[in-house]
Amino acid sequence: MSQLLFPLLLVALLVPMFLGVRRQKREANNTASLQQNIKVGDRVTTTSGMLGTVVDLDETTVDIEIAEDVVTTWLRAAVREVRTDDAAAESHEVAPETDAEAHDAPESDAPNAESHDVEASTNGVNGAKTVNGASAEESVEDTNARLSKD
Repeated sequence: MSQLLFPLLLVALLVPMFLGVRRQKREANNTASLQQNIKVGDRVTTTSGMLGTVVDLDETTVDIEIAEDVVTTWLRAAVREVRTDDAAAESHEVAPETDAEAHDAPESDAPNAESHDVEASTNGVNGAKTVNGASAEESVEDTNARLSKD
């Protein structure tokens, strides 16, 4: 019985390691293929999380426009993913409030009180507003409305 235990133990340890190495190689090949197939006009995300549009390419670098007339140069290896329009829309999609919802919402006498079904809080470290645990960016209209109230 003890003669079978050692080979079974080796197999039990080596098979998951072998499968993990195969998966890692497959992911590395997919990433290398993605980085070689980038073309001008692709919306990309870098490994540091920067979003932008590819405006120029060469063999080793990619020029990414991150804002209007702001172009930065990155190594191709820094590109994590090519974003499709669907993925970009899903990550920044906010459910619009209909006119019926806006008129049916009760008015509050308290300033800056909003009637939403989400938990909103302010981060004590930098004052950033969070909604349901994720940071939320205030829109220009919200900022102007808040400033005009003061």
